[in-house]
Formats: sequence, C-alpha cells, structure tokens
Amino acid sequence: MKSDKTRRVRQKEDSSFVDEGIVVAKGIFKTYDSGKVRVDALRGVDFYAREGEMIAVMGPSGCGKTTLLNCMSGLDDITSGEVFIRGRALSDMSDRERTRYRAQKIGFIFQAYNLLPVLTSAENVELPLLLSGTNPRLARERATEALKSVGLLEWKNHKPAELSGGQQQRVTIARSLVNKPEIVFGDEPTGNLDSEYSKEIMDLLKQLNKENAQTFIIVTHDYNVGKMADRIVTMRDGRIEKEFAPTPF
Repeated sequence: MKSDKTRRVRQKEDSSFVDEGIVVAKGIFKTYDSGKVRVDALRGVDFYAREGEMIAVMGPSGCGKTTLLNCMSGLDDITSGEVFIRGRALSDMSDRERTRYRAQKIGFIFQAYNLLPVLTSAENVELPLLLSGTNPRLARERATEALKSVGLLEWKNHKPAELSGGQQQRVTIARSLVNKPEIVFGDEPTGNLDSEYSKEIMDLLKQLNKENAQTFIIVTHDYNVGKMADRIVTMRDGRIEKEFAPTPF
C-alpha cells in the first residue's frame, strides 16, 4: 500500500503535468470492440502540448495517430484515461459544452479539403460562423480577414474548381482559423499536395503559428513536414515511442 507521502508526490507530479500543457492526455486508452474484433488503438498514451507549440505526430499507418488526434479534440470518446484542455477535463464537459468549445476554440485541417463546390472561397470560410449564429456581416468580415491572412484575398469570389490544390488547402486553413482558435489540429494537411505546395502550406502554418501563438498539433507521414515542427512525437502500436526536437535545416 502506498504511503501518504508517495501519494502526495504522485498528485504533485500529475498536477504539474496537466498544468504545463494547453492540451494534455493522461494514460488514455481507446478500444474499438465490434463484438467479434477488438482493436486497442491507444494503449496508455501520455501527451502534452504547450501553448504556442507546433507538434508533429508521426508513425506508420495504423499506429494510432489519427485516433489520438480525435480523442484529444473531443471528436471521439476515450475508453479510459483523461484529456485536459487548459486544465479542464473533457469528461467534465457536457456534449453541448464540448461542441461549443470545438466551434469556438478549436480549428481542424484535414487531408481532404471538404469545400462545398457551389460556394465561393469567402462563403466556404464564413460557413462555420454562420452555423454558430454569427451575424452575417461580421462573418463575412472575418472570412475576408482570414483569406487575407493566407494570401487569398483576391480569390475570395472564386469557387473551388477555379483554384489549385494549394489554394484550396489555403481556403481550408482560412476556414479553420476564422474562429481564431487556440488549438489547431491537422490530420495530414499536406497529404494531397505535391512537394512544392506542401512546403508552401507548411511555411504558411509555421508563420501563423508564430504570429498568432496558436498551438498546432499535426499528424503527418512526411518527415519534411515533421521537421518544421518544434517537436516530433512518434507512435507505434498505439503508444508513444519517443519524442525529440527535429534537426534544424
């Protein structure tokens, strides 16, 4: 049986671990069980991201990278463990509170652009604001500001089919940033782009990360993307394997 002193030391360590990160995962497990097949996607993962940090999460396909992203953002429930956002446990939030927090404080950039083809760039970017009840005039102003920040102001009235792949991903980034989120989760944000466009997008994300002090957590297979982060976290078989600062280039 642990002594009171041992428990107090452990509680202090746990508290400091939570306090040092804007996003913290503690001992999280995620199991998918269909009744016939059981998959342990996450196996006791501890993870933290400091405010304003850019982190690349890397590893082979099926190692749990996207699952970790979904669990930390509240898109997916965890089997056990806990996720904290600014020191508050996601499990303490109601479904409505989590949905509101994602809409107001979190941005998402996915590999697929997910732009509506019938809408212009400005209309695609302002859509999340309109759905959350923002005044249409304010939503358009903020969409225009977001497009300007990604260098696409002159393309605001163009539809996705009239844009290159890199430009479409810039619109996606503008949409993810239009609510001025504290945390941006990216799942293979350059996966559909060639090396030239990929570097262009990562240069942009790095610039926005530094200018706005936003926290970026990016899942990627590409080390050229990973080495632009402040820290690389590698995963294997549902566990954190190691973490390190990439070599400057």
